[in-house]
Amino acid sequence: MTVSDTQLSQQIEDLLVARNLRGMKDVQPALTPGYYARAACHLHSLKGVVLIGTGFPVVDTFETDGPVGAIALYQALEQLGAEPVIVCGKPLSKMLADDYRVHEIQVGEHDLREQEARDALARYQPEAIISIERPGMAADGGYYNMRGESISPRTACFDTFIKAADCPTIGIGDGGNEIGMGNIHAAISKLNIVPAMTEVDELLIADVSNWGAYGLIAMLAHWQGEDLLARLDPPAILRYLSERGSVDGVTRLNELTEDGLPFAEGESVIAGLRELAGFASAS
Repeated sequence: MTVSDTQLSQQIEDLLVARNLRGMKDVQPALTPGYYARAACHLHSLKGVVLIGTGFPVVDTFETDGPVGAIALYQALEQLGAEPVIVCGKPLSKMLADDYRVHEIQVGEHDLREQEARDALARYQPEAIISIERPGMAADGGYYNMRGESISPRTACFDTFIKAADCPTIGIGDGGNEIGMGNIHAAISKLNIVPAMTEVDELLIADVSNWGAYGLIAMLAHWQGEDLLARLDPPAILRYLSERGSVDGVTRLNELTEDGLPFAEGESVIAGLRELAGFASAS
């Protein structure tokens, strides 16, 4: 990783928290700069399996933030020669199974969480694991949304995959209650949330977790010399999920938004990332 890679990473990092929607710009100093480049290094040139955990339960379905970015990462990594597999629980697992490689994990509290993770890791032998907008286990062992409400009965445990992994692990989050936020526990404890405790090798923060996926893709595109973000169609992914019952995590409505924001905000971020990575603006 060169000095210019670190500089690009820092530009990406600053762009992705510029709106400071849930305090991520405030906690950014707790991270060592260059985290997007370091995370992308773990994914660069991989040809084996990459597990992508996603799916944040909202009421009886799943929110748009997380799965959009997970599918974008899936498509980009597949384009680069890796074999991505999305790991999630019902109902998201059933919604994606016809179109993507999916590994379903059991929803709710049960005694076989560790075995579930060990079996899956033995089966897939992943070269990297990514968690994007996955609920992270709190100090009391439960899971909580941004309102502080318990979502444990509706949450499948992906923390065990992270903890049992012998490959690089990456966490992407935007609020402090996601897997990976244990890396900066002292900083996120100042936020008005029940903080997650699970740690990862590299934590990525963004104002919207989907945008964190685009930041990773931008780094990979820069190294590949290929405009990977231009190949993606995130609005189409959002429509695909909406047709299958997704809701906005903030409004809890089935609409083409992410965290209460119109998708034009995400498209603006993608345009900025493409320019930073050395490609033409999307405008």
